[in-house]
Amino acid sequence: MQIIRDVKSLREAVSALKAGDKKIALVPTMGALHEGHMSLVRRARECADHVVASIFVNPTQFGPNEDLAAYPRQEAQDAALLEGEGTAIVWAPTVAEMYPAGFVTSISVGGVSGPLEGAHRPGHFDGVATVVCKLFQQVQPHVALFGEKDYQQLAVIRRMVIDLNLPVEIIGVATARAEDGLALSSRNAYLSAEERRQAVELPNAMRAAVAALAAGEEPEAVLAQARARLAAAGFGPIDYVALADAASLEPVRTLASPARLLVAARLGKTRLIDNFAVDTTDMD
Repeated sequence: MQIIRDVKSLREAVSALKAGDKKIALVPTMGALHEGHMSLVRRARECADHVVASIFVNPTQFGPNEDLAAYPRQEAQDAALLEGEGTAIVWAPTVAEMYPAGFVTSISVGGVSGPLEGAHRPGHFDGVATVVCKLFQQVQPHVALFGEKDYQQLAVIRRMVIDLNLPVEIIGVATARAEDGLALSSRNAYLSAEERRQAVELPNAMRAAVAALAAGEEPEAVLAQARARLAAAGFGPIDYVALADAASLEPVRTLASPARLLVAARLGKTRLIDNFAVDTTDMD
């Protein structure tokens, strides 16, 4: 496995991997890898001949009061995990390599980026779209894999790929979860032992809400019940408990097409997000 830090060397290495019409898969990450990331790498190996994983803590997607400085960085450990899963290249550029002096370009994706995370983290998705577009240009993969845990991010990237005619297939991979149901996240490391025990109420409340919706209860009442359950469990502030169209992420008040239940809430100092599909196929 190669660890590469400059674009010229990356392109040479990827070109060599592509020889003989071999297929390349990209797994973009910010490091601090866990089983969720490894599930992406394993799925990538099924989709392509070689896997490139990026490790880059992207400063442009962090707000001024967010955890850029504290975000966990453990490249040696991450590289060992990636090598164990058969990754061919780890693309680990410096900030200066990704954003050289004079860099002024930004990509903004409207529509799906506006609500939810977009409303609570202004500029976040501009930073995501810009860095992901750069990663696509640098690696030039055939496919790229993203976890459904960051569902809105996945929607933004899909929209960008369509709008800009980028020649890469986007594959969403189901959220990896701990045995108790909590979505795996690098930020779970910020939780204290007691907070980690409390955190399971997030997926529990969401599953109960999905079941209530499937039973025909009114969405507005179900969302209010889920919010109250989270508040009672110690979450706060709760940024949103929302039901949205699965494709457009527009708010849903009556279930008539596939939807997504999305939540963002703080537990202590840690901000957790999660989402669940709401299947409408069996509803009248």
